[in-house]
Amino acid sequence: MFDQFVQDQPGLELVCQRLRQEPWIALDTEFVRERTYYARLCLIQIATSDQLFCVDPLATDDLSALLDVIYDSSIVKVLHSARQDLEVFYDLRGAAPAPVFDTQIASALLGYEDQIGYAALVEELVGVKLDKLHTRTDWSTRPLAQEQLDYAADDVRHLVPIYRQLTEKLNELGRSDWVSEECARLTECGLYSNDPDYAHERIKKGRTLLPANQQVLRALARWREHTAQRQNLPRSWVLRDTTLLELAATQPSAREQLGSIKGIGAATLRKWGDDILKTIANGQTMAPSSLWKQPIPLTRAQIELSHRMLALVKSCAGEQGISPALLATRKDVRALIRGERDIALLTGWRHQIVGDTLLNMITAPP
Repeated sequence: MFDQFVQDQPGLELVCQRLRQEPWIALDTEFVRERTYYARLCLIQIATSDQLFCVDPLATDDLSALLDVIYDSSIVKVLHSARQDLEVFYDLRGAAPAPVFDTQIASALLGYEDQIGYAALVEELVGVKLDKLHTRTDWSTRPLAQEQLDYAADDVRHLVPIYRQLTEKLNELGRSDWVSEECARLTECGLYSNDPDYAHERIKKGRTLLPANQQVLRALARWREHTAQRQNLPRSWVLRDTTLLELAATQPSAREQLGSIKGIGAATLRKWGDDILKTIANGQTMAPSSLWKQPIPLTRAQIELSHRMLALVKSCAGEQGISPALLATRKDVRALIRGERDIALLTGWRHQIVGDTLLNMITAPP
């Protein structure tokens, strides 16, 4: 059970008055997005050291007061695997709330399993085995049953003791700054902006196309992103990735040709056929150039150096009791060897532990 299920504006205002006094809140959301581009927020769960609330966004007229609390920079927001929740709030206000404390990140920096799930962490730290009966609930359906609300409340109820345990361990090991640094990256706008100009980067197979075809793909991906955002539709409901790739490869110039493309049905042709043809034509006017940079191949000596560097990373990670991948990946090391310097490996706690040493291995004379 929990303290209150908030379904009206007066109740929401009262909850916000209480929350404004808190130094931190545990936070989770339930949402649906199967039929929309933007997630539809259906439930907000909030816990403090001694209170727990479930707020119904579908029943309240104005969430501004609660959003003001969530965006209050003096209040730490405690979440587990926060990125999807932060994206929901980003879509509401054009920015992610900060500061945040992600218990998945914090636990990994204390030596727990990378990407550990919430249920596993609850069982590990709290000794409670969570019920999984409502993992497929449609949270937009009303009324919500009591067992559904209890299930949702558990997503923040156990964050309270977990947060306390993790912060205590982080302080003991002097790693609080590590978590602050990693969680700050989660609030960067670039993670959530979905800029149409870069929509083609989602289509990884686009790198297999010729440069001229890549420009057409970029135009089509940009158009699809704009269309999906404007009409609040899933990208795949506009055009699937495979259809975009075939359009970029074949570049039809007439409606009859367009209609023969797999994934272009009669409804799509009728609704967007002219727009698609115009977009293809616009893409054809762009100067051919590859949109995906091919990494410079490493020499044999550089490959051998990367093996030595990764061995050092593994050794240092072992000393810290964390996964080597958290410290540096093969991609990170090879980027460093190729001369990249604007990377996480050369900032903050990673730089202190191993980054500077790795850099010296590159610049040291043979």
